[in-house]
Amino acid sequence: MRSNRATTRAGVSMAATLPMIAGALALGIPAAHADGPARSALTGTRPLWATANADKGAAADSARVNARVYLAGRDAAGLAAYAKAVSDPSSPLYGKHLSAKQAQARFGATKAQVTAVKSWLKSAGLTVTGVTAHYVSVSGDVAAAEKAFGTQLHNYAKGKHTYRAPAKSASAPASLKGAVLTVSGLDNAPHKSDHDEQLPPPDAVFKNAGPFSSYFGSKTASSLPSAYGHKIPYAIQGYTGKQLRPAYGAGKYTGKHVRIAITDAYASPTIAFDAGSYAKKHGDAAWKTGQLHQVLPADYTKTEECGASGWYGEETLDVEAVHAVAPNADVTYVGAASCYDDDLLDSLSKIVDNHLADIVSNSWGDVEGNQTPDLAAAYDQVFQFGAVQGIGFYFSSGDDGDQVAASGVKQVDTPANSAWVTAVGGTSLAVGKGDTYQWETGWGTQKANLSADGKSWDAFPGAFTSGAGGGTSKTVPQPYYQQGIVPKKLATANNKAGNRVVPDIAAIADPNTGFLVGQTQTFPDGTQRYSEYRIGGTSLAAPVIAAVQALAQEARGGKAIGFANPSIYQRYGKKGVFHDVTDNPTGSGLAVARTDFVNGLDASGGLATSVRVLGKDSSLHAVKGYDDVTGVGSPSNGYVQSYKGH
Repeated sequence: MRSNRATTRAGVSMAATLPMIAGALALGIPAAHADGPARSALTGTRPLWATANADKGAAADSARVNARVYLAGRDAAGLAAYAKAVSDPSSPLYGKHLSAKQAQARFGATKAQVTAVKSWLKSAGLTVTGVTAHYVSVSGDVAAAEKAFGTQLHNYAKGKHTYRAPAKSASAPASLKGAVLTVSGLDNAPHKSDHDEQLPPPDAVFKNAGPFSSYFGSKTASSLPSAYGHKIPYAIQGYTGKQLRPAYGAGKYTGKHVRIAITDAYASPTIAFDAGSYAKKHGDAAWKTGQLHQVLPADYTKTEECGASGWYGEETLDVEAVHAVAPNADVTYVGAASCYDDDLLDSLSKIVDNHLADIVSNSWGDVEGNQTPDLAAAYDQVFQFGAVQGIGFYFSSGDDGDQVAASGVKQVDTPANSAWVTAVGGTSLAVGKGDTYQWETGWGTQKANLSADGKSWDAFPGAFTSGAGGGTSKTVPQPYYQQGIVPKKLATANNKAGNRVVPDIAAIADPNTGFLVGQTQTFPDGTQRYSEYRIGGTSLAAPVIAAVQALAQEARGGKAIGFANPSIYQRYGKKGVFHDVTDNPTGSGLAVARTDFVNGLDASGGLATSVRVLGKDSSLHAVKGYDDVTGVGSPSNGYVQSYKGH
């Protein structure tokens, strides 16, 4: 399960890269104009889809504009440089994190900068509607926005829709001396997140049909056709913490005294009951009073557009998976007011501004082609502030492989593509009898249905259905920590100079070897009752890795790991630290059998039987060494222990 931002968001992201000491989005060089004072261009504020051919003419002067002017702070270059140094184990500043107050005092916007920005916006006729440590929000008409940002706003065709966007890059007065990072909201194409994490909507009950394997291979589909020349097992009923903890080397660690935050949109009204019921039923430690917190907005918006109830299950999975692997970690759920980027950014900012946790699990994202540079800049600034404070962000890498089948274009997901976050890929996991780790393969599924006569699989191995996201970014330069580890062929796939490759690390994601989750759902008779079902996707992998990082932080004596990529890649190649995941670890081909209720509830609508082939992730491949499905691999027995004393 993982969330996938809707395809209505436009543009191409431009995230900061670690070797750069400039902020995520540099201001242009001031230039004098014959008709006015010098201005500084805010590069990337004109989306790539706003082309001359798509131009439908000027937007009406009276049309409304709601925008955010993000503040660069007093030292954007210093913020990026310190974020790199404090995260790099080879740096003398490694681990010397700042408090939220210290970070804001050293790198945040000054009162004078905020006052100057507000004065500029008001003088153009815009109304200031809000001020935070990160941005000034404004509203007004098109005419006022054009005056403030030095650009005309036109209507542009984008697919079947028409949206407003700047005709050229926006700009700010040079007299502000670089106080403005970027501006978002000048284009009014929807900027939102969604979730395609193989999660059924919680407002209607969903159940898995049996037979199941309780551990991998425990029940063979002896009456069904063979695959790869042998009988295959039934899919897992759903692993629990008891099976996942030893698979990833938890040992004696439980995440005690470590704080984990989870972000999604909205909030499940039954999360406390569901999480408590699940833990009790499956032998996880009982939730202690005050161990689970929720930080929620005063109001929710766009609930129908975003499918608010569909996010309840995402929160449920994330909370239950974190607790299953790190049962003593303190968990804070931070719900966004909607699935739109502005609201999700606000949730991340709450965590950073109040240092609510050291580890943040995020099971949502979008394809890179839908990212816009203004939002990439805003996200990266939050990630950099987090790194300075010892906060690490973990993002699921996607559920559609190379994205060709879903979007028509080979691309990675965002914010997982940011050089400032840990991108979490996915695996198919085999845990055997006695909770023993057997193997993992890169998550990628092909499906073939049972033939009408029941004697074969139609068009075996079938068509690609889903798989872990990964590949090479087209917009983010290669970060230093990937150099010399990521194969050159991958790094230079889109640019000779080298780009960021996703993911960094991986964990269980395949729904066929997935996680059992418990959630209150609505049954056909209208009653709401707790029930359980199997789930998967990189939305499972992200909280699992976040929980493993909590174990590692506990092993480290409680000292925050912070932005983890430099330390993860530093451990690459060390014996016993990572499982080196490959496509076909057994050498004999891998597949499981599944029987599903056609109606998702019971046998009254019929049954569908299929074979699910494992380790077939679109054009992506899990190979020996680093790869674009699982990164450096999944945590092995020595991973958590490797942080002890370091």
